[in-house]
Amino acid sequence: MATYLVLTIIGDDKPRLVEKLSETIARHSGSWLESNMSHLAGKFAGILRVSVDESHADALVADLQNLSSILKLVVEKVSVAEPGQTQRTLRLSLVGNDRPGIVKEISRALAAAHVNVEDLSSHISSAPMSGETLFNAKALLKVPVDLDTSTLQSQLERLADDLIVEISLAAIE
Repeated sequence: MATYLVLTIIGDDKPRLVEKLSETIARHSGSWLESNMSHLAGKFAGILRVSVDESHADALVADLQNLSSILKLVVEKVSVAEPGQTQRTLRLSLVGNDRPGIVKEISRALAAAHVNVEDLSSHISSAPMSGETLFNAKALLKVPVDLDTSTLQSQLERLADDLIVEISLAAIE
């Protein structure tokens, strides 16, 4: 039977980090299932999900802890639930002048509507003409099937006006 592990990692960005991590997982016949990793402010940070036979899980976790000289790791054993039909997926896109509180306000509105942020990526860029700093974000949202998405869109548009950002929602089929 398979055991699933979710790992969060952070360390000084340098060559061979992914190699050492993948070698450790492979040594225990684990499978690297999915990940999201990035260079951020001189650090290499990421999250990944691994599948490993239950009989190898404890040894893999112990071996991963041996990488503590190059990576800070947090390892969690998780169960993988079957996807339910009680949610739909939406993609949110946002762009606007950068200022503190954008993510806080948007996430508060989403939480109030019982919307789960499943994936979030963001970055800053320079506006083409003015050179001002723009905040860009994309998110995958899990929304209850009984939630009226037009109402959610209206709520987010009102908030976008207050924050002076552009927000769009699109259904993912």
